[in-house]
Amino acid sequence: MQHFRVKIFAQPVAVDFDPGPAIAVFHRWIQESELPELLIDVADYRHVPDGPGIVLMAHDAVYALDQTKGRLGLLYTRRSVDPAETAPARLQNALAAAHRAASLLEAEPEFAGRLRFEARSIEVSVNDRLLAPNTDASFAELEPVLRVAVDAEWGAGSYRVERSGSPRELLTATVSA
Repeated sequence: MQHFRVKIFAQPVAVDFDPGPAIAVFHRWIQESELPELLIDVADYRHVPDGPGIVLMAHDAVYALDQTKGRLGLLYTRRSVDPAETAPARLQNALAAAHRAASLLEAEPEFAGRLRFEARSIEVSVNDRLLAPNTDASFAELEPVLRVAVDAEWGAGSYRVERSGSPRELLTATVSA
C-alpha cells in the first residue's frame, strides 16, 4: 500500500460556511512556503456539488478543504512514494501532514472561530484501486498498517476502525476515538 489519503473531518459548521477564504490562505502558503512540500497552485472546485472544494496542489501531495459526500474536512493526498518507507511510516507521515495543515487552517484569521477540525475523527483511503481494491482481503491488509500508524498517534485501543464505501470506491476506513 503506497498512496494514502487522510481526511480530518471538520466539526459541524454553519450551513452557510464558505470555504472561499481558503483560496487566499493557500496562495499565501505558497508565497511563504508554509508547508514543507513544494507548493504549486490553487484550484477552486466549489462549483462541484459535494466535491473537492478548494485545492492546494504541491509537487508530492494535494491538500483540499474538501466537501466530498457533504462532509467538510481537510483532505491530504500523498502523490509520490519514498521506496525506503514502510507502509505504516507512509501513513504516519500522511497523518502528520494532514494534522499540520488542519492546525494551520484553524489558526488562520480568515477562519478564526468558524473552522475547527475533529483531530480524532479521520478517514483513511488507499488511492489505488488496482493494488488495493475495496475488498475484504485488501481491508485485512490495510487494517494492521492503519493500527500501527494510529497507535503511534493516539495510543493503542483508544479508537475504532470501520471499513466504509462500496466496492466501486477507494478502499477506505473511518477511524474515530
